[in-house]
Amino acid sequence: MKRRIKKVAVIGSGVMGSAIACHFANIGVEVLLMDIVPNALTPEEEKKGLTLNDRAVRNKIAQTHLTNALKSKPAPIYTPRFADRITVGNLEDDLSKIKTVDWIIEVVIERLDIKKSVFENIEKYRKPGTLITSNTSGIPMKLLVEGRSEDFQQHFCGTHFFNPPRYLPLFEIIPGPHTSAEVISFFQNYARVYLGKTPVLCKDTPGFIGNRIGVYSMAMVMQLTQEIGLTIEEADTLTGAFLGRPKTGTFKLGDLVGLDTAINVTLGLKQNCPDDAMIQEVKDNQALNFLLENKFLGDKTKKGFYYKEVDKEGKTNRFALDLNTLSYRPLERAKIEAIETANQAGGTKAKWSVLLADPGKAGTLIRKHFASLFAYVSQRVPEITDTLFSIDDAMRTGYAWKYGPFETWDVLGLQKGIDLVEKEGYQVAQWVKDLAATGATSFYKIENGKKLFYNQQTQTYDAIPGQDAFIILNNIRTTNKVWGNSEATLLDLGDGIVNLEFHSKMNTIGGGVLAGLNKAVEIAEQDFDGLVVGNQGSNFSVGANLMMIFMMAAEQDWDELNIAIKMFQDTMMKMRYSAIPVVAAPHGMTFGGGCELSLHADKVVAAAETYIGLVEFGVGLIPGGGGSKEMTVRASDLYRKNDVELNTLQEHFLTIGMAKVATSAEEAYDYNILQRGKDIVVVNKDLQIAQAKREALVMAQAGYTQPVKRKDIKVLGRQALGMFYVGTDSMMAGKYISEHDHKIANKLAYVMAGGDLSEATLVSEQYLLDLEREAFLSLCGERKTLERIQHMLKTGKPLRN
Repeated sequence: MKRRIKKVAVIGSGVMGSAIACHFANIGVEVLLMDIVPNALTPEEEKKGLTLNDRAVRNKIAQTHLTNALKSKPAPIYTPRFADRITVGNLEDDLSKIKTVDWIIEVVIERLDIKKSVFENIEKYRKPGTLITSNTSGIPMKLLVEGRSEDFQQHFCGTHFFNPPRYLPLFEIIPGPHTSAEVISFFQNYARVYLGKTPVLCKDTPGFIGNRIGVYSMAMVMQLTQEIGLTIEEADTLTGAFLGRPKTGTFKLGDLVGLDTAINVTLGLKQNCPDDAMIQEVKDNQALNFLLENKFLGDKTKKGFYYKEVDKEGKTNRFALDLNTLSYRPLERAKIEAIETANQAGGTKAKWSVLLADPGKAGTLIRKHFASLFAYVSQRVPEITDTLFSIDDAMRTGYAWKYGPFETWDVLGLQKGIDLVEKEGYQVAQWVKDLAATGATSFYKIENGKKLFYNQQTQTYDAIPGQDAFIILNNIRTTNKVWGNSEATLLDLGDGIVNLEFHSKMNTIGGGVLAGLNKAVEIAEQDFDGLVVGNQGSNFSVGANLMMIFMMAAEQDWDELNIAIKMFQDTMMKMRYSAIPVVAAPHGMTFGGGCELSLHADKVVAAAETYIGLVEFGVGLIPGGGGSKEMTVRASDLYRKNDVELNTLQEHFLTIGMAKVATSAEEAYDYNILQRGKDIVVVNKDLQIAQAKREALVMAQAGYTQPVKRKDIKVLGRQALGMFYVGTDSMMAGKYISEHDHKIANKLAYVMAGGDLSEATLVSEQYLLDLEREAFLSLCGERKTLERIQHMLKTGKPLRN
């Protein structure tokens, strides 16, 4: 029988419970969120005449936690509308309702006795066959199911989400001693397809995989930092973005997750892993003890390794802990010469090699960190997992590392990694030495478009399972290349569909990308059936190449700038009116030109985590690559007989004028950046390119016909202009916008009204594009616009002038 999840119960509404409930609401599942009943009234409740029997009081804990979660940043929910999918309750009045759910998730406090008591009560009402899981971060499954029925144990396992559940893809699955194979298989598929997660199958060992490796790595970096004599700012710089890890580095990460949590997990591993020599050798940390004794627990107490305070003048001052004196001092921006030298070396391998060769403190930390990490992960296979790729998956998706430990090792080279480990006094597992003895140079290899891993059990290279559901561009980049330049590459996805990916800096759209888009359409029209525009970088595109625009405008090279903007517009229209279907696959930051590209595709397959918007106002411009035109077109398409058309146009005007950025693909529907019934959202970004290919193929096979250029766009002329001008004048008079904001808004108003027309008129897209380009160019000639662009290029932040 096909198992479907329509309703879940989440028991325990704390930080994790509420966030897990929100993520199920994100994907359209009905949620019952429950917690205990309070045993006392608050003074405010007493004043209202409430009693402990009132429903609002009895559900208070769950409701308060959910309310706090919905207010938190980053938001755990795609859009506030989805909160209606969550119902709160309590464990005394509502536990019987679990008989109607398909999956029960326990997220109560990390105490075995409490969890076992909860499971005993659950079994009184749970319907046989209902899935039951625990979000425990370390309690063994075998202890949790003691005394439970056979059916309970068969349908029980650990499903460990990482915080925050919406954003971190890791989903650890930890089978119990009697969990059925069908249940494990179901969770692996459901996590990948519906929850948008990377499922990692773990053995029932302390800390499972993510925390076992992550906590050891964090503890060792903290220990090495003090032994070597580095500051915490230097250590965070060395172990942050330079290694392809979160820019928080190590100490800021500790503050973020909570220092009490970090040390409790470390102590738990020491206690529960007596045979793990390396975790036992981690030393007691004096600085951590100092912070815990003073209840400086990191971000949750607003003070940890770092803190900030606002002085009497309103200035924010930042401080960092001195590891030697255990006192706070002003934060010092770490300037590490070895990193500056390494960054000039080229690719990742070259940069890391330079730093590893550094004779100073920086090189010492990285050598010892890599050596201890490599030794540790090699010894954990097969203890915590039989497959080395599971460790890499866990660290990439749970700790946001760009490269997992074995992938990092591969960058350096298998034998070089072994040599480094042994030189630093650590021990490599024998299976790694045996692998090197065969002449192998890496743990992974690519063959026939698939990624293989070394299976130490069979001593063969095997394909990583589950790849058939994905299209991984890295795996086909060398074998399936159709065309390319320095900023874009066209790859054959098979079945008549090609994909154009960008690889300019931050995937900005400049001359090379535009040339690539034009070439891709030409090649696809000639030799293929459809085109996908997508990549698997951190972000789809942060927009047009601002530096190029700034240089042309600063030099007053108006003819060249006009040609560049017209090329952008013409490229968008070439995509829109091509003879083959074009599907855009945006994800992550999709700003400005990246958004305009998506607006002009036949269909958008957006990742759920797509942050998309027309943000040009922030740099003193209006969208000039067809975005202003397209929002006018979309407003026109929504006009209905007897509607107040000005209201619809104003909504689309404000989307641009307020530089609105959708914080999820779902929210993009509300701004009409994505269109319901046409564009779709996939929760798992790894499935995005494959889904985009399918959509292009369906359109092609259905008999895609080249669209006819439109000349039926209704613009409202002076009627709209008058409304917009009154509004912008009022905003400036009230000091809500600056004089330059007023000028930009009026330029946009002129475009979206269709100019100074005496009455509503039907116009062509090209008419609007010409108005848009003229307005864009005129704003490029404004000094305050150049100041905004320059400030954005220097700081990455908008300037209000």
